[in-house]
Amino acid sequence: MAKKDLNRVCFRTTIGGQALMEGILMRGPEKQAIVCRTENGLVEKVEPLNLVKEKHPALGWPFVRGVVTLVDSLVKGMKALTYSASLLPEDEQEEPTRFDLWLQKHLGSEKAEKIAIGVAAVLGVALALGLFIFLPTLIAGFIPGLDGRYTLRSLIEGAVKVVIFLAYLAMVARMKEIKRLFAYHGAEHKTIFCYEKGLPLTVENVRPQSRFHPRCGTSFLLVVIILGILAGLLIQVDGTLLRIALRLLLLPVIIALAYELNRWAGRHDENIVSRVVTWPGKQLQHLTTNEPDDGMIECAIRAMELVIPEEKGKDAW
Repeated sequence: MAKKDLNRVCFRTTIGGQALMEGILMRGPEKQAIVCRTENGLVEKVEPLNLVKEKHPALGWPFVRGVVTLVDSLVKGMKALTYSASLLPEDEQEEPTRFDLWLQKHLGSEKAEKIAIGVAAVLGVALALGLFIFLPTLIAGFIPGLDGRYTLRSLIEGAVKVVIFLAYLAMVARMKEIKRLFAYHGAEHKTIFCYEKGLPLTVENVRPQSRFHPRCGTSFLLVVIILGILAGLLIQVDGTLLRIALRLLLLPVIIALAYELNRWAGRHDENIVSRVVTWPGKQLQHLTTNEPDDGMIECAIRAMELVIPEEKGKDAW
């Protein structure tokens, strides 16, 4: 087969994934699969998606589905991470806290796990809001001479937000466990590219693919930040607390716009405008993806195989 044909994308899939602790989560149109590498080999877990929009179609409407999808992905992602962490060797697992032990004693393991996942999700959202809304707004509020200079203040807040985001990613990317997590992230992207090019899903075919994918969740986060900076230019007030409140009110709108923009860019990734939109996210993936080893690729391939729909083309973007 000619090299040009090997590089051609046959179609764009809606299948997406997430890196886990020594594993991969792949989510297809009908089900999701978790495949983790353990001391005893690969462990697989396949579940139906049970999307909320199936019960409430209005939640799947454009400009509504973005927030719903983000919340759903966050909860399912936390559950998958918790599950993958439970498969690690005992000496690598974190010791349960007193709060965890209390919950297990009074509520049982299953309910305790659900509460722990819920608390982790809430704390994750709180951390994100604190780092990317509260902190930048507070820092700008301490800078003298910005009263009435709304555009300048918004740009400073945006610059602080970008610096925090990049510094945070650069810091966590240096951690040993996160390096492996990001390598699994790279395996996920490479496998999706291989599948989209219509090539057999083998380690040899997946390995040379790019680890920088235009429809990555990291790119979505960056788009949210950029749209947040632009939306901040509309805030024409001085009070720090009021600015924070207005940013929180605008956040669902920003998430909805970012989701629709990412969907559009994913469908038209050969369009020059789409390439401009996805370029910053691809560059960011130099931090959030690493080159995987063959074992990681095998995990990603198996997870992909488990969610490919029987009906050909049902997962088309």
